Amino acid sequence: MNATAKPEVTGFFDKRTFSIQYVVADPATKKCAIVDPVLDFDEKSGATATRNADRILEFVRDQGLTVERILDTHPHADHLSAARHLKAKTGAPTAIGEKVIEVQELWKGIYHWPDFPADGSQWDKLFAEGETFKVGEISAKVLFSPGHTLASITYVIGDAAFVHDTLFMPDSGTARADFPGGSARRLWQSIKEILALPDETRIFTGHDYQPSGRKPLWESTVAEQKAENTHIAKCKTEAEFVKVREARDRTLPMPKLILHALQVNINGGRLPHPEANGKRYLKFPLDALDGAAWE
Repeated sequence: MNATAKPEVTGFFDKRTFSIQYVVADPATKKCAIVDPVLDFDEKSGATATRNADRILEFVRDQGLTVERILDTHPHADHLSAARHLKAKTGAPTAIGEKVIEVQELWKGIYHWPDFPADGSQWDKLFAEGETFKVGEISAKVLFSPGHTLASITYVIGDAAFVHDTLFMPDSGTARADFPGGSARRLWQSIKEILALPDETRIFTGHDYQPSGRKPLWESTVAEQKAENTHIAKCKTEAEFVKVREARDRTLPMPKLILHALQVNINGGRLPHPEANGKRYLKFPLDALDGAAWE
């Protein structure tokens, strides 16, 4: 794989969910992939919109790009995926890691969906660990990066690695590992694999929570992460990291959208079917997750 190829990467920050969505383009062929797109959702009113996705589509049109793939790194717990909407608009196939089946199986039980097809058929492509593909003429590879979820993967496209919820910017550390199926120990192993990439590899993270009110940031390098990440630079062993990560996770409430998002995202970004009155309804299990913030 030609890791020296340098795709053009454009990030789109969603301030409501602190998410970064990406357009990754081959400048030679003008072909691109969209990574982790957000479907707008307001949990207070139940309203949905496609502002983020439409902003991406406008950029794609303005740049004269052709969308080849719509890529999700994992089933997100903090925003709804716009993959299905973008597929309808572009015709591009959707993809995610093949371990999504394990996440589907776990969450179909939580939602009590006995007839839900936990087979990954909601996506056009399920990537295996180590599988390769191309964006235009730029070679890409899939790393299996669980820990935050059972199914998390990293897309390494040329010299750019899209790590979403594994590493944050160096001043923010690493992602939580306490969701159902999560593991701080496995997260450490995934991070070490990512940081074994060449030092100059660009790291693109999926969230930025703007510590100390700074502007949103989402690009670093492997070298910067190894030297400056607030968790990785301090924790020299797996045991040290697991202790720090698990202590931090015990202080965190569940994401406010986790029960909204997972029932959409394990279904490939499809909203629930309308009922007889034409309205769509989300389903909430009560007392299914630990992590209530009572104080």
